[in-house]
Amino acid sequence: MRTILLRRKIGQRVLGGHPWVFGNEIDRIDDGIVDGDIADVLTHEGEFVGRGYVNTGSAIVVRLLTRDRQEVIDAGFFHRRIETAWRYRQRLGYTENCRVVFGEADDLPQLIVDKFNDYLVVQTLALGIDRWKPAIVEALTALFQPKGIYERNDVPVRELEGLPPLKGFLSAPFDTRIRIREHGLQFHVDLDKGQKTGYFLDQQDNRRAIEPLVEGAEVLGAFCYTGTFELHAAHLGARQVTGLDISAQAVEQARQNAVLNGLEDRCRFLEGNAFDLLKAWTKEERRWDVVMLDPPSFARTRVNVERAVTGYKEINLRGMKLVKPGGFLVTSSCTSVVSPELFLDVVDMAAQDARRRLRQVEYRTQSADHPIVRGLEHTHYLKFLMVQVL
Repeated sequence: MRTILLRRKIGQRVLGGHPWVFGNEIDRIDDGIVDGDIADVLTHEGEFVGRGYVNTGSAIVVRLLTRDRQEVIDAGFFHRRIETAWRYRQRLGYTENCRVVFGEADDLPQLIVDKFNDYLVVQTLALGIDRWKPAIVEALTALFQPKGIYERNDVPVRELEGLPPLKGFLSAPFDTRIRIREHGLQFHVDLDKGQKTGYFLDQQDNRRAIEPLVEGAEVLGAFCYTGTFELHAAHLGARQVTGLDISAQAVEQARQNAVLNGLEDRCRFLEGNAFDLLKAWTKEERRWDVVMLDPPSFARTRVNVERAVTGYKEINLRGMKLVKPGGFLVTSSCTSVVSPELFLDVVDMAAQDARRRLRQVEYRTQSADHPIVRGLEHTHYLKFLMVQVL
């Protein structure tokens, strides 16, 4: 096994358990190591730190797979790791629709596997894990006997690893337009054209958590995508629900989901820019009992954090102004570069500008099939806040 030697003086992050080794932490890389290879990482004194895959063309040069020197990285390794991840989900009750593998949180860096009833969607987001895709597909086939496996590697992050965007079948072809069930509702999911892997599984528990707020309420949902929060609101007793999204395709699918669940009489979906429409409705003095905001990530890197803060503050300000006194705001952020503390600060700043007081109902994160690992801050990416607006 070829080796990578760390610098003599580095922080305790890698030694303390973090799986990423950056270029500026490395003293020497053995000759003959090819990007994508497995290598051992050693301290400057030669002590074993871990074993992982290498990409010198990436800012993260090594992503560690194991800290057990006796553990061999082969097809059996990936089968065991995926099986362990699946057992964790089963233990917690996530079996029908869930994230089976959540990258570093499951000790499989940059591997994502989502399960939609009998279908699997796979993302291999780094060069080293992409090399093991055949072994990963073999393990998934053996463990799940799925009706189909689809690859959604059409994401910009792969470009940072020198990988091309890809999507397509990793099994025999099948109809990628499927239906799933969640909390007694049905949803159309397009595994080929939908955002991310086709559906936002990470909010599934939060969609049920809104029940105490929406019963008998008039509800507005901005950035509604395919209407999952909005249809849950109607299903949980809302009197009338309006959903808003800039994507005509998403709005049409939301309308189809409403019909699928017999909720089209209480749910309407509009196409438009949320920033513009919320501002216009404020001027018209329109008000709702509950306003829900589920915007996209406004920043993928720390360089763009300031822009993200501006976006989150603006949209929360607009949302608060549309809430009736004593009503509720439900708001989210899905980017890991905005910390929970910063997100809550931004919401507070928006409240000050809106001249409204907030009473926290509940702060939540992503569902537990997307586990948060202490010390890996990027695994705590979803912030979900419910507040009363006074």
